[in-house]
Amino acid sequence: MDLKVAASERTTYARFKSSMKKQLVARGPVASSPIVTRWQQLHAGGRAEEPSRTCRAHHSAPGGAQPADTPWETPGCQERTQNEFRAVTTVKSPMPLEPEVRLHIAGLRDDYYLNILDWNLENLIAVAVGPAAHILNGRTLQGIESIGLNSCSKYISSLAWIKEGTCLAVGTSDGEVQLWDIETKKRLRNMFGHLSVVGALSWNHYILSSGSRLGSIHHHDVRVAQHHIGTLCQNKQSICSLKWSLTDQLLASGSNDGTLNIWPSDPGVKVQSQPLKTIPHSSAVKATNWCPWQSKVLATGGGMKDGILRVWDINREKIIQSAATDSQICSLLWLPKTSELMTGQGLPGNQMKMWEYPMLVNSLELYGKYFSHKGRVLHIALSPDQSRLFSVAADGIACLWKCHESGKSKHNSKFFYNGY
Repeated sequence: MDLKVAASERTTYARFKSSMKKQLVARGPVASSPIVTRWQQLHAGGRAEEPSRTCRAHHSAPGGAQPADTPWETPGCQERTQNEFRAVTTVKSPMPLEPEVRLHIAGLRDDYYLNILDWNLENLIAVAVGPAAHILNGRTLQGIESIGLNSCSKYISSLAWIKEGTCLAVGTSDGEVQLWDIETKKRLRNMFGHLSVVGALSWNHYILSSGSRLGSIHHHDVRVAQHHIGTLCQNKQSICSLKWSLTDQLLASGSNDGTLNIWPSDPGVKVQSQPLKTIPHSSAVKATNWCPWQSKVLATGGGMKDGILRVWDINREKIIQSAATDSQICSLLWLPKTSELMTGQGLPGNQMKMWEYPMLVNSLELYGKYFSHKGRVLHIALSPDQSRLFSVAADGIACLWKCHESGKSKHNSKFFYNGY
């Protein structure tokens, strides 16, 4: 996908706002609070700076040729760092469980509580490395663009694509939430309000929800200047996961004390402290995902002291099924084509496992005879057509895997894809 545009066609915030209004004209408006936080007042009028350095991404050429250098702009640091992507294998292996492509990502943060990988409907992958977010072509893993913060003293702690388009939301280690237009490589706006690391983001149409390590969840209406329209309070425990349901009616939030909260879709409420449901776990709830074809079914993965994969009927607060994985569950997603769940795990195996739903029988372990991750699989993402998986592990290795097929798709992929 060619992301270069003429200067006259570059998106301004006004144009972005106008475009959003046109897309959402048929939808009812959401009440907007007149609140202006002191952070907004303090930082009003801030502008993005131009990139200050270039990193190199190395990709192997066909036929065993030497890797070619592709320059990426990686803004934010005056001094050169070790952040780079290097392809170590791009030749398709005859082994069905071997990754098609492997990348080495220098400088990746080994932090269980971050959410720094997302794959959008335009087949673009975003992955954060320190103060930069790199945009990759989902088919080739070639680097397309890089965006970044204006300081090496902070880092990107979360990111999330808007469901339609190429707008990327970025959460930072100092509490900012930024909105970027990837096509023009322009920062559209900064949204302030958090006082700590923003570790989780989730979109509900034009409402962006952000969660911080101080336990607060903020709702931002990205169409209006006074964006902060609501706050959810969660006992000051670090928010490590946020997921709006496919129908955008429920928000699931997980925290490091093992609390899973389910909140209603009412972002116009100024302050809300009582969730619809609270479901305790014995360890951190970082891996969460809604079932794409059953709107009130939610999967959760337990942390190091738990290690249990659970599928919940949220209406009844009952476990439909559970399975012991015997390791920390760092990430999970649904595979609608085969009615399976995929988990990314830590020690002892550092592997990805597939689980048949609803019985949660372990159907496949995704590591090959000649390759396996040497670090916990912190992040996994599914391509829009559900034919590829992208995994990122603490060892700095990212892999592109081809999903195995099992006959005709059980669920309509276009309808059920939810961008998680």
